Amino acid sequence: MREDLLARLPTSPDLAIVDADFTHLLSSWFNRGFLVLRRIDWSTPANILEKIIRYEAVHAIHTWDDLRRRIEPADRLCYAFFHPQLGDEPLIFVEVALTRTMPTTIAEVLADERQPVQPRQATTAVFYSISNCQEGLRGISFGNFLIKQVVEDLRRDLPGLTDFVTLSPVPGFARWLAEQAETMPSAAEVQDLVANEGWHADAAVRDRAGQALLPLAAQYFLDARTASGKVIDPVARFHLGNGARLERIDLFGDLSPRALRQAHGLMVNYRYKLDDIEKNHELFAARNDVAAAPAVRRLLPKPARPAAPRLPAPAQTQRDA
Repeated sequence: MREDLLARLPTSPDLAIVDADFTHLLSSWFNRGFLVLRRIDWSTPANILEKIIRYEAVHAIHTWDDLRRRIEPADRLCYAFFHPQLGDEPLIFVEVALTRTMPTTIAEVLADERQPVQPRQATTAVFYSISNCQEGLRGISFGNFLIKQVVEDLRRDLPGLTDFVTLSPVPGFARWLAEQAETMPSAAEVQDLVANEGWHADAAVRDRAGQALLPLAAQYFLDARTASGKVIDPVARFHLGNGARLERIDLFGDLSPRALRQAHGLMVNYRYKLDDIEKNHELFAARNDVAAAPAVRRLLPKPARPAAPRLPAPAQTQRDA
């Protein structure tokens, strides 16, 4: 019912009060105490696996072999929340890669041919895709509980894991950049560089675009705000609100058509440093402060220094003359 209502809201804004009641009710029915965490692997029933393929919203799963590569190897994991009253209908799921380093591209995570890592030898858990499955539960938060629960389970089962990071998309960056192009010369330069299809395959164009993109991306994450003062990127709001830190901006981390269209190939890593999660969350909730690594902050363009005022020439004395 709420899914149908959400489709009507744009043309019937008076239904917002009904939506508020739905949200309150569903938040109670789907609170964390009722949710069940289940591991999704190759032995999971096919009807659930079909839904994982269908609901994947970040990096499309094209075939059953594609799905198998994501959930069968020992260093590739998937977890989902279920509700007892919905049987085999997942609510949200996260895909995890166990690695020895923090990845910079999605290609290295999803590569067909790669050298698997023994889970006991992995040091890093990478959350590379989180997908909500039920449109009618939009805005009812499960993701923060899901990540925290999975981190807790992984730490228990694999004590060698010391780093918990994401490899995340930047869905609003290209749109924001296009809006800035009218007043920001560097944004206009990037717009010109990426105007031609296939620009990323030209090494010279790619290099010029990359040099301009990094400082603009830092501005987008650290300074850009909505009209209500919130961080502008929705994925950033999710992870920063959970207490993560913006760790690194990855140029050309995803060269799929969708990522090129939405973010000119940009991806980012957020780091969940367990000792800092609570502090980061509180500062973000109270003041919209973005926790970011020093390397990210150094990417911000330095403000132009005002020219030193010109002092008047000293009056000429008779002796000087």
